[in-house]
Amino acid sequence: MDKGNKGWWEFPRWSDVYEQGTDEYIEKAFATRCQGNQISCPCCTCHYRYWYDRNDVRDHIICNGFVPRNDESFHLRRMSPEREAEDLQHDEPSNVNYGIEELLYNALREGPNEEAKKFLNLIEEGQQELYSGCKKMSRLAFTIRLYIYKCDYKLPDVAIAGLLEFFKEVLPDDAMLPTSMHEAKKLLKLLGLDYKKIDACPNDCMLYWAEHANATSCHVCGTSRWKSKESDQNDNSNEKPRRIPSKVLRYFPIKKRLQRLYMCAETASYMTWHKYGRENDGLLRHPADGQAWINFDKKYPSFPMNLVM
Repeated sequence: MDKGNKGWWEFPRWSDVYEQGTDEYIEKAFATRCQGNQISCPCCTCHYRYWYDRNDVRDHIICNGFVPRNDESFHLRRMSPEREAEDLQHDEPSNVNYGIEELLYNALREGPNEEAKKFLNLIEEGQQELYSGCKKMSRLAFTIRLYIYKCDYKLPDVAIAGLLEFFKEVLPDDAMLPTSMHEAKKLLKLLGLDYKKIDACPNDCMLYWAEHANATSCHVCGTSRWKSKESDQNDNSNEKPRRIPSKVLRYFPIKKRLQRLYMCAETASYMTWHKYGRENDGLLRHPADGQAWINFDKKYPSFPMNLVM
C-alpha cells in the first residue's frame, strides 16, 4: 500500500487497498487485544462499543467504514506500522468509562466558567470506584451504562429500581450505586442530557410556552390546559387542587448536546469532518455540498462558534 500518506481507510471500500488494509488491521487487532475470539468493532456504526468475532468485524468494516482510534489518524495522517501496533497494545478493551475523564478535562481546558464549573463534581464522580477494588468501572460510568440499558430496552423506572435492589444484594456493601432512577437522572442532568417539559394542547394546537406560558386554555380550540378531576370541583376542600396538564411535550435542547460534542477533541474531529476532512471536488457527495447547507453557512457564518460557553 505505497500510496503516499493516505491511510487505507480513506480509499473506496470496494477497492483492493481498503480490503487489504482491513485484513491487516484485523490480524494485528486479534493478535494484540482480543478477548476470547472477539474484539471491539471499529466500524462507523459500532464505534468500539460492541464486540464481535473476526468475520463479523470484517463485514462491518467493509460495509460501514472504519473509524481510526488515535488522535493522529483522526486528522487523516498515516500511522507507521510500529506506532499502530503500539496503539493497539495500549488500547484497553475493558475501558468501560468511555473516556469520561478525558471528556470532562477537555471541557475545562479553557478554564472553568459558570457552566463548566458544574463538571467539577462529575470529575470527582468519574474518579470514584464503583466499589473498593473495582478498576473497570466508576460510579459515573455505571450510571451512564445503566441509563443506556434502560433506553435501549425501554425499561420503566420501576424495573431499574428492581435491578438496583438486586445489585445491592450481590455487590459489596460499599458499592456506590444510585438509590433510584431519579437520582441517576439528576447526575446525568449535569451532562446536559436532560429535557424540558412544556405543556401542550391535547389537540396539538399550541404549546403553553413564551407568551402563552401562563394560559389556562388553548387560544385556538378553547380546550382546557388541565385534566378535569372530581377533586378540582370539590369546593369543601381547603387544599389547592393539584393540576395535571392534559398533554406534555418533552423537549431535548440541542445546544448543550452540540456543546458536549465539541468539547471533546475526539468527537469534535468528527463534527468538523465535512469541512476539513472530506474530499471537496465540486461533486455532490455529502449534504454539505447541497445548496441548503451552503445557504445556512452564509446566513450563520459564526456557527458553531456561537455554541462556545
